[in-house]
Amino acid sequence: MIEGANLLLFALLLPGVAFLYASVGHGGASGYLALMALFSFAPEVMKPTALLLNLFVAGVAFFQFYRAQHFNKTLFIPFVVTSIPAAFVGGLLQIDTALYKQILGVFLLFALVRMLWPIDSKKTALRPLNKTLALFLGLLIGLFSGMIGIGGGIILTPLLLLLRWGTVKTAAAVSALFIWVNSAAGMLGQFSSGITLSAYSWLFVFLAFGGGLLGSYFGSQKWSIKRVEWLLSGVLLLASVKLFFL
Repeated sequence: MIEGANLLLFALLLPGVAFLYASVGHGGASGYLALMALFSFAPEVMKPTALLLNLFVAGVAFFQFYRAQHFNKTLFIPFVVTSIPAAFVGGLLQIDTALYKQILGVFLLFALVRMLWPIDSKKTALRPLNKTLALFLGLLIGLFSGMIGIGGGIILTPLLLLLRWGTVKTAAAVSALFIWVNSAAGMLGQFSSGITLSAYSWLFVFLAFGGGLLGSYFGSQKWSIKRVEWLLSGVLLLASVKLFFL
C-alpha cells in the first residue's frame, strides 16, 4: 500500500480525476484504475476500490444530469435489465493478475480512443432504439464491467453516440445511472467472493465525492463536454502504457 508522499500525491490527484469524469456523466472507474495503476496498487485492491468510488461519484453525477432534465428512462431500461445480473456474475469472477492488467489496458485504450475521437450526435438525426440489440449490449457491458471493476459508462456512452440513440447530454445522464447500478451489482459480487479494500478507502470516497459533485455540476449545466476530454486522455494513455509494458 502506498504511504507518505505517494499517498499525498494520490489524494491530490483523485478528486481531479473524479471532477473530470463526473463532468461527462461518468463515475470515473477507468480513471481511478488508471491512477491506481500508476501508483502500483495491488490488483485485488484496485477493482473493489474503483467500484466503491464509482457508486458515490456516478450517483452524484446522475443527480445533477437528471436535475438538468437530460435523463431518458426509455433509453436506460433495456440496457440495465441485462447488465445488472451480468455485472454481478462478472464481480464473482477472479482473473489472473497478468490477464487482468492486459484486459484493463485494452479498456483504457478504448476509453482513450473515445476521448480523442469524440462523436457529435447533434450533427446527425437520432435513430429509434433497437431494444433487442440494447439488451444484448447491456449483457456484454455488464459482464465485462463486473470482471474489470468499472461501471461500463466509458463503453456505453460512445455506443449510444455511435448508434445515434441519444445526444451527448442524454448519453451522459443514462450512463451515469447505468454506471451506478452496475457498480452496485459488481460490489455485491465482490462481497460474495471476498473483498479487499484499501485502509484509506473512505478517505478516497470523501475526496472523489467532492470532486464528482463539482464536476457533475459544471458538466451538466455549465460546460461543453469537449473541454475535459483531452485532459482525461493523458491519464488513460499513461496508465495503458504502464499496464502493457511495466
